[in-house]
Amino acid sequence: MKNKERFLADVTRQIRSKEARIHVEKEFNYHLKETKKCWLDKGMTDIEAEEKAVKQMGDPHKLGVKMDKLHRPRVDWLLLSLLVAVMALGILPILAMDPEAYGEMRDSFIQKKSIFGLAGLALAVGIMFFDYRKLQKWGWAFFLMGTAILYGLRWFPSTFSNGEPNFYIPGLGALNCWAALPFFFLAWAQFFQDKRIKAWQLCLLFGYSLYLFLMIPNLSITFIYVMMVMIMLWWSRLSKKIAFFITAGISTTGIAGVAVLLLTAKDYQTERIQAYLNPDKYATGAGFMYGQLKERMTEASWFGETVKQVNPIPNLHTDYALVGLTSHFGYAASITVMLVLLLFVIRMGAMTVGVKSRYAKLLVVGAVALFSLQFFYNIAMIFGLVPIISMSLPFISYGGMPTLFNAFLIGIVLSVYRRKQFAVFNKEGCKAK
Repeated sequence: MKNKERFLADVTRQIRSKEARIHVEKEFNYHLKETKKCWLDKGMTDIEAEEKAVKQMGDPHKLGVKMDKLHRPRVDWLLLSLLVAVMALGILPILAMDPEAYGEMRDSFIQKKSIFGLAGLALAVGIMFFDYRKLQKWGWAFFLMGTAILYGLRWFPSTFSNGEPNFYIPGLGALNCWAALPFFFLAWAQFFQDKRIKAWQLCLLFGYSLYLFLMIPNLSITFIYVMMVMIMLWWSRLSKKIAFFITAGISTTGIAGVAVLLLTAKDYQTERIQAYLNPDKYATGAGFMYGQLKERMTEASWFGETVKQVNPIPNLHTDYALVGLTSHFGYAASITVMLVLLLFVIRMGAMTVGVKSRYAKLLVVGAVALFSLQFFYNIAMIFGLVPIISMSLPFISYGGMPTLFNAFLIGIVLSVYRRKQFAVFNKEGCKAK
């Protein structure tokens, strides 16, 4: 056995984690290669240069023990604890439902919410142990899978909900274009770090995928998708100048599109827009929900249940979960929920620091964008700051697909954190940026 091979074997023998062992072997092989090259340049023979490089590295046993401690895969117990806490808090909006009015339906919701909560925890932990780096080479496959889901929803739906096509899956429920978001998220993380893909090609891919989302259509998911891509763009390999021009182009196109829609809007659509701007004027029509949400949140106490309203609000366990929670348990409970969700955003955002791979950083940035967009928009919607659309509160609103989707995002972030100390090597064995 050669000196280098024996040295690497002695080092890696001390390392318990298989992932860390592979990484350390690549790391030391790289350093030995660079050191050996230096000695070769000074006139040494190949054998002499290798012996000198190995000797220069030090005691392999001590190095192995040190590397075992340094590169042991990590678990972010804080993020996992927040996930467990928010899954438990997600039961509260269902408990706030009137048992006399909902009866067995309420019990069924509690059961399903618990099942999806446990499934979400299992999904997040499972993805944490999966090496996210294995996903990097499948960017195009993920894009095609997301495209196939949208085409399937457009042309082969099994059911419709409020005019939106769905696939119905027994046990899981209706599957809409939420199912396509994870695939596009993984695809863009790969596209934005691939030097072979030009800026104009990225624009074409975005335009094509946006067209498919608009054909469904689902305003809330389309909004989340556009914002996710624009945020990830600023963390991509593209220069800030190019990112600025692309962002300006998308923003200008979006404003022009909204202007066209306003000019060609039908009467009921115009009324909805005016109701958002002046809900009191349309209190008995399109502005009814704005008024009801404001009334519920204004009359809520800090602790305990608000006096029951004459006009019940629908979807208090889904899009308006925060309202139901606040009305029944008080502002103390709702503020606790909001703080836990805000800690999610802060913790995930902090993970971008120290991540060595651009692909990993894009994954974390994209996950933070997708999670925080849902969180902040839902809160703003409840307080009347933005128009009402179908937007759930992560992990709190009832719904199997959004729960699993957000658990998937947390799992990806945990997977990156678990391996954030690992350097990235290309096929030639050199460190990649």
